[in-house]
Amino acid sequence: MGELLADHTTLRLGGPSETFLTHTDPAAWPDLTHVARRSGTAPFVLGGGSNTLAADTGYPGTVIRMATRGIALRPLGDNLVEATVQAGEPLGSLVAFTVTEGLSGIEYLGGIPGATGAAPVQNTGAYGQQISDTLTRLTVHDWALGRTRELRPGQCRFGYRTSTFKTQPGRFTILDVSLRFTRRTYASPIRYQHLADALAVRLGARPPLAEAAQAVLTDRHNRGLTLPAGGPETRQAGSVFLNPPVTPAQATAIRAVGGPVHHSEDSTQRASAGWLLEQTGFLPGTRVSPGVYCSQARALTLTARDDATAASFTTALAVLAHAVLATHQIRLQPEPVQPHPSCPAHRRNPPSGTQCRP
Repeated sequence: MGELLADHTTLRLGGPSETFLTHTDPAAWPDLTHVARRSGTAPFVLGGGSNTLAADTGYPGTVIRMATRGIALRPLGDNLVEATVQAGEPLGSLVAFTVTEGLSGIEYLGGIPGATGAAPVQNTGAYGQQISDTLTRLTVHDWALGRTRELRPGQCRFGYRTSTFKTQPGRFTILDVSLRFTRRTYASPIRYQHLADALAVRLGARPPLAEAAQAVLTDRHNRGLTLPAGGPETRQAGSVFLNPPVTPAQATAIRAVGGPVHHSEDSTQRASAGWLLEQTGFLPGTRVSPGVYCSQARALTLTARDDATAASFTTALAVLAHAVLATHQIRLQPEPVQPHPSCPAHRRNPPSGTQCRP
């Protein structure tokens, strides 16, 4: 068996993989795919492992750790610049690089853990920006067609924390991402009141680029939205539920008792998953299942302690979701990805001697 997935995820949970490959050189991708295709299942791709809940039994197939790094800039004219970023480049490093270079477009995505190649999968977003806003194209390996190809944003079906990469797991592996930026000294308009308050500006203001980016990092840290560098809260996967959509009646009822309701990028009204959890009785520090606790900073982050297992973490997610559904009649959708082997389309009839496992 291969390496323990616990060694490659921020929760530090998960058993061994059958085969574990590390991808560092873009030129070596064809050789790596040759090895990966020997399995009857689609490979599972790991970036920073910050949103992954791997099973205690491990992964009965190939795991590819995406570790390619690099950012290449290409001027487009009229103060526009395209950056092509290798999938393994940490998203935080990319944000810091673009701010240093005076490139606006993702300055509000600072402090979000994970690799750049993972960002399009769930259409990572924060403070009114999402990765699809600036994305121009992606290089992907299509396991169904057995070849590498280019995708444009219109082919990715981006939505609130979703994309075709999320709805068709195992079909694509993102190899690099190209984003379009505007070269300027000021940030995109501020859309969140508490960030405006932190900067002492009005909503819609465009503060200096570096100042806005730093305010985001400070705000995320103050609200417990960053991965701690050390201490008992380091084993976590960030927010464990998406902010759920609510009906107009539910939105009115939540606002009537002082609860937050926001319009997401797709104009859907969404309640705060963290607020719903706390209203249901799960306060920061609450024990939810063996070894799994709400973090001391907020209920929406679950932390794993020494006696935690992937099974107990999964149980905790179920306990929280059931409680909110029973109390508020609102269904929560978990964020952490749980790897399950699947057959890509080209392997629906695998060679003799191999099987696609459910």
